[in-house]
Amino acid sequence: MNLKELMKGLINTAYAFLGAVAVWSCASETRDCTPASTYQYTAMTDSLNGSLKWPEELDIRVFADAGLVPSPACMAVSALGDVYVGVDKMGSLGKDMGYGAIVKLIDCNGDGILDGQSEFARVDNPRGILAMGRKVFVLHTRFSPETKKAENMDLVVFEDNDGDGVADSAAQPLITGLSNPTYLAERGTDHATNGIQLGIDGWIYIAVGDFGFHNATDRDGNRLTMLGGGVLRVRPDGTEMEVYTHGLRNIYDVAIDPYMNMFTRDNTNDGGGWNIRFSHQLQTGEYGYPLLFKQYTEEIIPALVDVGGGSGTGSLYLSDHRWPEMYNQTPLMADWGRSYLYRHPVTADGPTYTQREEPFIQLPQITDIDIDGSGIMYLSAWDGAGYSGSPDIGYIVRAVPRDWTYQPFADVTKKSDRQLVKLLESPDAKARQAAQFELLGRGGGDRISSSVWKLVEKRSLGKAQRVAALYTYAQLAGKVGIDHLVVAAQDTALQEFALRALADRKEWAGAVPAEPFLAALRSENPRIQAVATIGVGRLGIRQAIGQLLATEVPASFKAPALGAEGPHATPNAEIIIPHLSVKALVALDAVAECIDALNSEQADMALWAMRYFHDDRVVDALIGSYDHTDDTAYREKIINTLARIYYREPAYDASWWWGTRPDTHGPYYRTEEWTSTPAIRGFLIKQWEIAGNAGRKVFSALNTKYRLGIDQFGTADLDAAREEALKVDLEAIKKKKGQVGESSIEDILLALEKIKGDPEAGAAIFVRQGCVACHSIDKSEVMKGPFMGQIGSIMNREKIAESILKPNASISQGFATVQIQTKSGEMHMGFVTAESAEKLTIRNIAGMATDIKTADIKERKELDMSMMPEGLANALSFEELASLVAYLEGQK
Repeated sequence: MNLKELMKGLINTAYAFLGAVAVWSCASETRDCTPASTYQYTAMTDSLNGSLKWPEELDIRVFADAGLVPSPACMAVSALGDVYVGVDKMGSLGKDMGYGAIVKLIDCNGDGILDGQSEFARVDNPRGILAMGRKVFVLHTRFSPETKKAENMDLVVFEDNDGDGVADSAAQPLITGLSNPTYLAERGTDHATNGIQLGIDGWIYIAVGDFGFHNATDRDGNRLTMLGGGVLRVRPDGTEMEVYTHGLRNIYDVAIDPYMNMFTRDNTNDGGGWNIRFSHQLQTGEYGYPLLFKQYTEEIIPALVDVGGGSGTGSLYLSDHRWPEMYNQTPLMADWGRSYLYRHPVTADGPTYTQREEPFIQLPQITDIDIDGSGIMYLSAWDGAGYSGSPDIGYIVRAVPRDWTYQPFADVTKKSDRQLVKLLESPDAKARQAAQFELLGRGGGDRISSSVWKLVEKRSLGKAQRVAALYTYAQLAGKVGIDHLVVAAQDTALQEFALRALADRKEWAGAVPAEPFLAALRSENPRIQAVATIGVGRLGIRQAIGQLLATEVPASFKAPALGAEGPHATPNAEIIIPHLSVKALVALDAVAECIDALNSEQADMALWAMRYFHDDRVVDALIGSYDHTDDTAYREKIINTLARIYYREPAYDASWWWGTRPDTHGPYYRTEEWTSTPAIRGFLIKQWEIAGNAGRKVFSALNTKYRLGIDQFGTADLDAAREEALKVDLEAIKKKKGQVGESSIEDILLALEKIKGDPEAGAAIFVRQGCVACHSIDKSEVMKGPFMGQIGSIMNREKIAESILKPNASISQGFATVQIQTKSGEMHMGFVTAESAEKLTIRNIAGMATDIKTADIKERKELDMSMMPEGLANALSFEELASLVAYLEGQK
């Protein structure tokens, strides 16, 4: 037995022991606090509190450490307060099975001290958890018992009906095949499918990374394929799976407010950085990544903001009356790369929002966040476990307002129907959701539906409570409740939500009247217009096509200059309704109506929709329309539309992927000809010949932008950098010098798994790259900056590489930057290399040392940054970086 197998066996034994010692029971209203053991982490809490930036208004303490929850990749908290932690000791780049589990933690009296724990279930790569009543939904990687290789990712549900803290039986699959099996096996879960959240509309929303998925299958047998990332949703019983939005990269979670507004934090990785986009998700919306968000931004819903580098992880919309108003009713978004939980207060802007980003809680490599029914928030920290996980790093913290008083949340499974209906009036989103889920699980009946409907009609109730009641009623009553929902759509306070509920289930479409939606399309309220536009497309209301085509195309529907990047992260409320209208026209297959609209005032809207119709009738009509007009500007639009549909995207079979540095050429990743490609080619060549030299530039530009490959046209005269970007060859990049700067950190770490490097060559690189300017290797040398002579004893290979590539990602003790202000006003920044009671020595990034008397220091603080700049290794090849890492790894 090798060391790896031995460690795995010991870890499994430890988990089995933890499951055996966990003891708790639940009374009808509160839990009996009869734990087998308790865990307190006072010293660890004090240490973190002294080094991290935590709001003074909050009481934050460590709840569980790495001994119980190493490498916590995700987490969920039930309304009752049970904390379910997804342990993943092989991380995002690990490819072995048997290193994951769902660990359940209990604080039975709300005092912040862990009272019990158990291994709830064993699963690999847990990436999303949702705890509702006796059910625990988990998104995780499925491995083959025979090959020991990752097969795919599944959404499953466990049940614990006897309340012993351990799943009763094997998981029940709800959706299978939720990722790309080829790259999941080759790379691990770094770009795979992630967090899951339940909306008050009763759908489970799933954050899909840019691996996408092929032939994901729900319990009805429905299959879906998604090229790239977005949001998928499914009913809790595993039926009615459908795509909600598309065009996102590596979202890890979604934040959903009480009114079903949804927010995400993804990043772009366009080769110039891993910049974070914060977005408002509108159903059917296209957000552009990676094919449209640079050169085709007129066709997307832009993100609300690009906040710079980072790595978004867990999310929560905080809606709890016990939390300070300054923090409440806000999307909270964790950022693993920045080691912070951020607030994004949002302000309504027509059918969408504007926002501002505010740092909230600092936590090293934060992965997830959730809240229970009593107002206790829990956060999980990866804390330097690296891209491949760790068996001994990571923890969970608990946060509550300082003036908060614990009031236990009762077990909803033991409440009467009447009590559950009353609980829908709670001011807290978690309580309302728990009550709704339990009511729906019981099936209800006419009496219960009637009681819930009375809450919908109760105008003295708050809006959030009436909305929760409305969605609960819609799910309880089903088709029978459609008439009541139509009535609710006449209430201005509820119209938006009633319309959404009416269009929410496609299986009801034939029974839903069209008039409420047709009337709502004429509303002056853009939010009502938006939900009605989405609704007519979902319900197949073809009577709306004329109104959709009459939508005004805004001035901002304008392609960026050839070779330039458009505004992919700029609030643009005026684009929302036209964008959704086009999506609805496509859903309604409005080919004939769009053709009829050519040469009319609705032509621009028709041409926009025609970009997504690969239909021979469209091509014939466009060519015919061109021949019957002398309007030069209109002719150019027709030519552009034909060039846009010259190719189409072939079916995605998950055997290929754009990689971590995506192909952003657009509008298709892989192109294939279709039946009308020859006709379009012939028409374009004819017009090119007619145009003569003076008018041919437009054709060379189209040839470049749409990758038409028509030799006669030539290519546009782009700048050299853009020309090179269009010819990028990822395989060639991997073989040339300087490939570190051209690759993502995940690709670099995967390469270092295979390349051991030469320590002797690494010693020379250490000097050549200037590392010696700030670092000493031997204690006999002058101490300039962080000492590297024992780095191999402190960090493993992966951690060393990460620290070189991303110095600010996880700053180890002694490596942080210190800022000192003297009483005379001088400022010094650098590393403290020597210190006594009388003086200290600080050395700056240039290696210059300054002695400062202790008595002269006015202020000294440690900064959340490294003095080492990023990019110092960009010129290295993978082999050279591996050699540098090997050299440092040997310093013990």
